[in-house]
Amino acid sequence: MAVKFEDRPIEQVREETIDQLVMNYSHGIISAQAFERRLDQAMDATDNQLLAELVSDLELEADTTYTSMKEQQFAPHYGEGRVEPTEKVISILSSNERSGHWTVPREITVYSLLGSVELDFSDAVFQHPSVTIKLIGALSSVELFVPEEVTTSSNVFNILGSVENKVSASGRMRQAPHIEVVGTQILGSIEVKVRRTMREKFMSFANSVKSAFNSN
Repeated sequence: MAVKFEDRPIEQVREETIDQLVMNYSHGIISAQAFERRLDQAMDATDNQLLAELVSDLELEADTTYTSMKEQQFAPHYGEGRVEPTEKVISILSSNERSGHWTVPREITVYSLLGSVELDFSDAVFQHPSVTIKLIGALSSVELFVPEEVTTSSNVFNILGSVENKVSASGRMRQAPHIEVVGTQILGSIEVKVRRTMREKFMSFANSVKSAFNSN
């Protein structure tokens, strides 16, 4: 017996609703303005019935081609790579950065004194579902940019320092990696934030799907 619609998990219903919006936008059924408006409403909705109303006039639903394209775009980037299981990042009176298409080890130890460190995981390739960042810093700043679907946690001992996590708990994807930040920071700051939000990703993905269907 099927579960009642109102009893289904809202995040699952939200994902299906957004899929249907992308499908109908990519096939020219609804305009770009209507898609953006309904996408915003879908991401803010707190009730299954509200989500159902957003697609009640749309017939097209996600197919296997769409699902495959979505998996390539949104699935966590897991892969093989020639990288040591641990890595050290040292920044003393200097700055250090990791960004772009880089392979993430299981453990990263950051030493920072009067310096700055930026670790951007937006396009990184993960080898492990769980990554630990060990921090030993003083008078320094550490910035972590993570995809919004990645989960994060922190257990940092601060002395006149701060830890700020600006990553929303919404929009998590299945099998997403988890990043844990641990260590000690003196007179420094740690900030975890998103470079591209899920809304921006969906907008970009919707336009790429539309271009793909229009080129066929």
